[in-house]
Amino acid sequence: MALQRMALHSSPKEILENRRQQDVLLRKTSFNLTMSQTRKKSSSEGETKPWTSFVNRFLSSSKLRSSKAKSRKESNDLETTDFQPSDETQKPAPLDTAKALSSEMGLELGCRMEKNEQFLQKLGKQAVDKGLDLNNCRLTTADVREMVALLPFLPDLEKLDISWNDFVGGTLPLITEQMHLVNKLKSLRLGSCRLTTDDVRALGEALKAIPDLEELNLSWNSKVGGNVPLILQEFQAGSKIRMLELVDCALTSEDGTFMGQLLPVLQSLEVLDLSMNRNIGGSLNSIAQGLKSTSSLKVLKLQSCGLSQKSVTLLDAVFRYLSELRKLDLSCNKELGGGFEDSPAQLATLEHLEVLDLHQCSLTAGDVVSLTQVIPLLSHLQELDLSANQKMGSSSENLLSRLRFLPALKSLLISNCALERETFTALAEASIHLPALEVFNLSWNKCVGGNLKLLLETLKLSTSLQVLRLSSCSLVTEDVALLASVIQTGHLARLQKLDLSYNDSVCDAGWAIFCQNLWLLKELTELDISLRPSTFRDCGQWFRHLLCSVTRLPEITEIGMKRWILPPSLEEELECFDRDHRSSIRFDHGGCQ
Repeated sequence: MALQRMALHSSPKEILENRRQQDVLLRKTSFNLTMSQTRKKSSSEGETKPWTSFVNRFLSSSKLRSSKAKSRKESNDLETTDFQPSDETQKPAPLDTAKALSSEMGLELGCRMEKNEQFLQKLGKQAVDKGLDLNNCRLTTADVREMVALLPFLPDLEKLDISWNDFVGGTLPLITEQMHLVNKLKSLRLGSCRLTTDDVRALGEALKAIPDLEELNLSWNSKVGGNVPLILQEFQAGSKIRMLELVDCALTSEDGTFMGQLLPVLQSLEVLDLSMNRNIGGSLNSIAQGLKSTSSLKVLKLQSCGLSQKSVTLLDAVFRYLSELRKLDLSCNKELGGGFEDSPAQLATLEHLEVLDLHQCSLTAGDVVSLTQVIPLLSHLQELDLSANQKMGSSSENLLSRLRFLPALKSLLISNCALERETFTALAEASIHLPALEVFNLSWNKCVGGNLKLLLETLKLSTSLQVLRLSSCSLVTEDVALLASVIQTGHLARLQKLDLSYNDSVCDAGWAIFCQNLWLLKELTELDISLRPSTFRDCGQWFRHLLCSVTRLPEITEIGMKRWILPPSLEEELECFDRDHRSSIRFDHGGCQ
């Protein structure tokens, strides 16, 4: 009513002045109300929840600056008014009228802000400055609407992640219509949101409103397939996009061709992930041509993309243009086998390469021979995965022996390669010269059983080893006893994960010796000694040694011990243990009888 009375008795100039003051009060009131609510919650709850001050941080970083500027202008205006002659037709608004304005406008805005605070707290996600992370929050359609209502309060938003929320699908236009309000956005993640065709089309239009976008993730949305040109057509020369992830998007061969044409425009591109799109293998020629123009590329992932032997030749011609490449993933392309026999030479030009993943590529003996000439030249290599290439078993002796020339290697995965004693011996001798090794996976190589002593020096010298996996290696009692002696002498002190599962030949005496020394691995977080799915065995008295050791391991969180049969007395002890340590240790004894 106060506002109505003012309007009836005010001149046009006075009305404009009142509106200006209204804007000032609106901003000041919104900020003060928010800060007041935050202080009240802090004093009543003792410690504010992570999301409580989320909106405040945005207000303080963006609107506070504008509020100060407005305040200075208001102060200047008031000073000018004080020195003007009095005029009955131009009287300044009385103080009580200003308070009425503040009360009416502030109440409405404060209510909106409080709802926003409640919405953010309800989701229970950690707040980060200039970032809104609603990943895997089970958002409903109503939640999406609340989030859209929040956007006007976040003009400085740079990161928005709403991945793994199924109900976002079909509602994305609600968000894209407001995208202009967050035009400083640099990272947009919409992975696994069940986007519809209408959603991806709306997204394509919305990308025009966020010219500073650097990261876009649309992975695990099948409707992206066939619509890539509609989505990415707005990317023009000078685009700032650095990371583009389209994993498992059902991309078509036509999408692949478009990507090849688009890549030369993306001069800032550093990460390209097209994994799990099997139909783009046929358009790799176009993609390869486009990659020649992405000299800043650091990560290229083409896992399970239907690549063939010919694909290796096409990529080999590209490598010399990718001098900054750090990670190359060609894994799970089973038709790739044989492609390296004649075309691995340019791989050696990737002098900064740190990660090479060729697991499950059906590598042939000829591939291994060729790679033997190249891989040892990659002096910066830190991670190498050759797992699930079973033809390596009899042909990789020279390759594994030359791994000693990779002193920076931190992760070596050679699981399920059908290694023979000669190749395992070569690997064991080379591993002594890998001082930085942190992850070592030899699982599913039966030749390790009875021959673990070949790794004795490596286990003693590997002061950085954090993960050791020897699952299904046909280990025998002597192997486990050897491992226990290494632990007893103070080695493997940094080990965090140890997998000895599916080694059913170890007798109770071996497990007893191992469990008695287990407590010395003070950094251990995970241990797995489960039996094979088809095997059940009675659990011996060594189980008490295991429980005793676990209570002395400060970092342990999970014990895998599936399919061991516990007698009633030990089962009771395990129940007591579970009750005492339920909050910190997960004892996975599923399958026990």
